[in-house]
Amino acid sequence: MVRPSAWEWARAALLSANLAWTTLCLGGILPGTREVTAALTAALVAVHLADPARGTRAHTAGLLLLPFVAYAAANAQWVTPFRWLGWTDWLNWAQAVAVYWVVLNGIVSAPCRRLLCLTLGTLGIAAAFLAGYEHFINPSWLPLGKTQVHQFLGRSTGPFGIPNSLGVFMALLIPPAAAAALDRSRPAPARAALSLALAAFAFAFVLAVSRGAWIALAGAVALRPLVSPGKSLLRRVSGAVAMAAAAAAAATLLYFSFPLMRERVDQLVADAGEKTRPILWRGAWGIAGDHPVLGGGAGSFDILFEKYRPVGFRDQPLYAHCDYLNTLSDYGALGFALLFGAAATIAWRCAGARGLAGAAFTGLLAFALHLLVDFHLKIPALAMTVASIAALVTAEAWPQRDEGRMPAGGAARAAALCLAAACVGIAVTWAVPRFRAEESRRVARLGIDRMAASGVDPSGQRAALEGIRAGLARAVAMDPSNAQAWSDKAYADSLWSFISPKETVELGTQVEREAARAVEICPDVAEFWIRRGAGLDMQRRWVEGGDCLVRALQLAPNRADVWYYQAYHQSLISNDLGPAMAAADVCLRLDPGFLLAQVLRQRLGNRTQPQP
Repeated sequence: MVRPSAWEWARAALLSANLAWTTLCLGGILPGTREVTAALTAALVAVHLADPARGTRAHTAGLLLLPFVAYAAANAQWVTPFRWLGWTDWLNWAQAVAVYWVVLNGIVSAPCRRLLCLTLGTLGIAAAFLAGYEHFINPSWLPLGKTQVHQFLGRSTGPFGIPNSLGVFMALLIPPAAAAALDRSRPAPARAALSLALAAFAFAFVLAVSRGAWIALAGAVALRPLVSPGKSLLRRVSGAVAMAAAAAAAATLLYFSFPLMRERVDQLVADAGEKTRPILWRGAWGIAGDHPVLGGGAGSFDILFEKYRPVGFRDQPLYAHCDYLNTLSDYGALGFALLFGAAATIAWRCAGARGLAGAAFTGLLAFALHLLVDFHLKIPALAMTVASIAALVTAEAWPQRDEGRMPAGGAARAAALCLAAACVGIAVTWAVPRFRAEESRRVARLGIDRMAASGVDPSGQRAALEGIRAGLARAVAMDPSNAQAWSDKAYADSLWSFISPKETVELGTQVEREAARAVEICPDVAEFWIRRGAGLDMQRRWVEGGDCLVRALQLAPNRADVWYYQAYHQSLISNDLGPAMAAADVCLRLDPGFLLAQVLRQRLGNRTQPQP
């Protein structure tokens, strides 16, 4: 047995801490969480590179993923119009590949691998406990003091905040837990503990009420016998049929015994599949058609989707709800081939895995199937978890020893140490400040959105606006490349004119300058033009302000908020209220619940009535 070194124990401990932190903090989706995650990942890579025994080793499977990481970086720098989003997207990819690389090349001893497996199992049990707490005690609970959104009430989300994320997390863990629990070579106490863990995973898997996760795991279990090694075609097909029958029987039992599952399945049948996801898929396919080779750019889907937003669709999707289409949309056919071509090559080499590794491969297959209907690779905790499990399976099914070692010697050692220092330096001076700035911006924008949603008069919100403006000032100071932060700062400064009306023209100049900075960074976002138009209106430069709002309508013709600002602009520039009322009516057709538009429409209606 290979005896682990202190370096390897350090890697295993750092990765375990990173997985625990990221998973338990809403899956790592918040920038404040990702700040710590990025630092821990950089430390993990630096420790690996500094290890004289492992720093120059490279498994072929890890090398296969490097072309995509390099291409994604080039895309984020030179292709995407939304560079501040593109680099954030790249960091997530780079982090997942780094974890895969380190586990594959640097966590090789049985004790350290057991620590990693124990960490994942413990996180699974913790997630199951939290799922039960949500289901039976507090359905609105979320980590970090957050409150569950209405649409997910009744479905457990565990530490992720999203039920589908909990479902696929359990789909990853259930097959290897089942294989370990049924392994008669293990001591009885260990098998009993593993059986309890399996029961907890299955419990949370059901409580997530994730149709996609259920179908994905059932499909993976049914497909797995088809690639089992050492069996005839007839036995493989028979095994697949038997597994499919067992999955169908389990689904039938749950359907009749679990009302919430019955409700979700009946809804799926009534809707004849999905309603909203096909809209996003068509949008992603349209973006890919417009940019077939290089894609719309890293992190571009959410903004470029506006061109394909249908009338009445009010969701802000962020992602395409299909990681394959999202990658094709963002990175084009070239990026898609580099990433999923490498993943398919690795999967093909690992399909013959047996025992525990084979069971883990089934979980990975379920994860891959579920990517057809969700964005799990955009969730840092899930991306790192699947990278860790995939690396463990690869090491078992595709072993390489000395043939994967890069040339040793002083030059290679010096290069490894330079790379280690570079990783730490990039994290400290670039990645961490980006996430810290984005967290400051996010919190400030939440404050603005709460004010807008509640319809509160900004003139009575001095203290709140002071805090919001300070947070946005910090954001643009820490990351001047964040165009959204500049736009939000312009938004907050325009609201300050309600506090100090005498400063409206002066504030308008400042708002225009800040919004112009956002437009300079990226002219393809409708909101940035709205903010610039607002600044010009505050200076009574009506024609220029109107031009900005026309540009916003061209970029996002079916966004209700864009029509609201058009209506507000029209209400300022003329006594003829017809155009303003028409724009307000369009806004309310697109979103009947738009509170600010309702108030504006009522006010305009009052102005058109004859005075007594």
